[in-house]
Amino acid sequence: MKFSKLLIFKIFFILVISPLFFKVPKANAAEEIKITYSIFSRTIKVNSLKAFAKEGKSTKKLKRILKATGSTDREIRKILNKDFEVPITIASKLVNSEIGNVFLTRLSSIIHPSKATDEKTGVLALRASVIQGINIGNGKINLINFFEGYPTKTVILDVSALSKVMNKVESISELLTFFTNSPLEKIKTN
Repeated sequence: MKFSKLLIFKIFFILVISPLFFKVPKANAAEEIKITYSIFSRTIKVNSLKAFAKEGKSTKKLKRILKATGSTDREIRKILNKDFEVPITIASKLVNSEIGNVFLTRLSSIIHPSKATDEKTGVLALRASVIQGINIGNGKINLINFFEGYPTKTVILDVSALSKVMNKVESISELLTFFTNSPLEKIKTN
C-alpha cells in the first residue's frame, strides 16, 4: 500500500516538473495569414479577419486587400461565416482517408506553413487545422475557425496556386458540394 502511494506521488511529481526541464514546444494557433502572389505579399491578422467576419469592422489594410477581391463586404462575410456541420469523428475519417489525403495534398500547395519544406508538413498542418477548427466551432467549422485552429503562427495562402486550381474547377460551390456530399455519405456508412 505504502509502495503504490509513493509510486503515484513520484509519477505525479515527474509529470509536473518535466516541463521545467524538457522544453515542450507549444502548438500555436495562426495569428496571421500571409497572402502571396508571385513576388508580392500582404499579411492579414487573423483577429482582424475575425472582427470583420463577426462585426463588419475592418482595418485600412484589410479593406485594401478585400477590395482587390472584387466582391462586396457582405459576400466576403457570408463566405467567412459559412458553417459546415461535421462530426469530429467523420472529419477525422475523411482527412485520413485516401480521398482526403489527395484533397489535402492538393490544398497544401495553396495553404501551408511558412517554413514547410515538403507537402507532408502542409498536409499534417491542414489535418490538425480541420480537427481543431471543428473543436473550436463545437462541431461546426468555418474559415475563421479553420485559421484559428491552424498549428503555426503564420499561414501562407498562395494565390497563384489557388488560381491554377480555380481554372480547373467551374466553381468553388461545385468543389464544396463534391467534397461535402459524396465522401461523407460513404464514410458515414463505414
